[in-house]
Amino acid sequence: MADAFDELDFEYATGVAEKAMLAIAEQRVPPTPNNFHVWFKYALGSPPELKRTINILIAGKRKFDTAANRDLFKTYVGSKATDDAVAHHVSQQLHGVMESARNFLSTAISDNRTQMKAISDVADRTEAGTDDPKVLIETLMSELAKAATRASKLEAGFAEKSRELDMIRESLSQSEERARTDTLTGLPNRRALEEFFRAAQAESMEKGQPLSALLIDIDHFKRFNDNFGHGVGDQVLKLVAKALRERVREIDLPARYGGEELIAVLPDTDLAGCTVVAERIRRALSECKITRRSTGQELPGITVSIGVGQFQFGESMDDLIERCDRALYQAKRTGRNRVVSELELEPEPTQATG
Repeated sequence: MADAFDELDFEYATGVAEKAMLAIAEQRVPPTPNNFHVWFKYALGSPPELKRTINILIAGKRKFDTAANRDLFKTYVGSKATDDAVAHHVSQQLHGVMESARNFLSTAISDNRTQMKAISDVADRTEAGTDDPKVLIETLMSELAKAATRASKLEAGFAEKSRELDMIRESLSQSEERARTDTLTGLPNRRALEEFFRAAQAESMEKGQPLSALLIDIDHFKRFNDNFGHGVGDQVLKLVAKALRERVREIDLPARYGGEELIAVLPDTDLAGCTVVAERIRRALSECKITRRSTGQELPGITVSIGVGQFQFGESMDDLIERCDRALYQAKRTGRNRVVSELELEPEPTQATG
């Protein structure tokens, strides 16, 4: 994005900067470098998702506090470094293909001029009537044969470049998929989660629809690794991921949040509906029987603790997950193998002052 900024001329960039500073002042946002970067992009109108999100927050009279500013920067500026690196690599590949195509065209144009001159010479000699018609025909046939050969080579060259472009497109698609997928569970990863939540958050605020999330932690997961090895632990994690994936809708996003924690974001679902889904997942896993393939040994049952929360207007993903996390660990403290919603959270103890 810095390269794109550098391409702006002085007058235009100054105008955008003035709009950014005016918006920053109106919303009482501290004009730090990170915040200015966010609001410069907002004034520039790129990306559209950033402008849309900030407009929604302004319309909802959301205060741009430290947490909100940090989340905007992290979501729309900080996370772009990897995307920019991938884009740069693809740009280099495309530059090579286009350079080759340009060389092909230059050669074709040059050859075409040579051919047209040769055919024009034959036409002049025909009008003059000084050459044997047989020789003229043979000359003309020779030039046409050369033209056909050049056309075939040109077609083959462009076909090769077309295949290279297809390979670049496929490679880019696979790279994007890998960048958004957890290799162990096959679920979307943290990056995909952040992108999905960003869009779901904006839609929820724009349409006034509920948005909820559930956070899953495998009970006593360390015991599986310690007693049966990390291979069994991985299989347990895959099984929980499969149960999660199969019990959410296509419009929902199940993802690996980190370690033995999984998460699901459910658009257009309130807290009660999300709690029902969480309980369905918990019950299905508690009824599973797992056996070690190598020995036939029946392993301890799998149970999970789940925390559930509902998105509040204008908050960040971290805010929502923090409440889900508190609910999850309340489920752990009160016996595990249960679902706790944010409505059941015990009040946090207040710290004495002085």
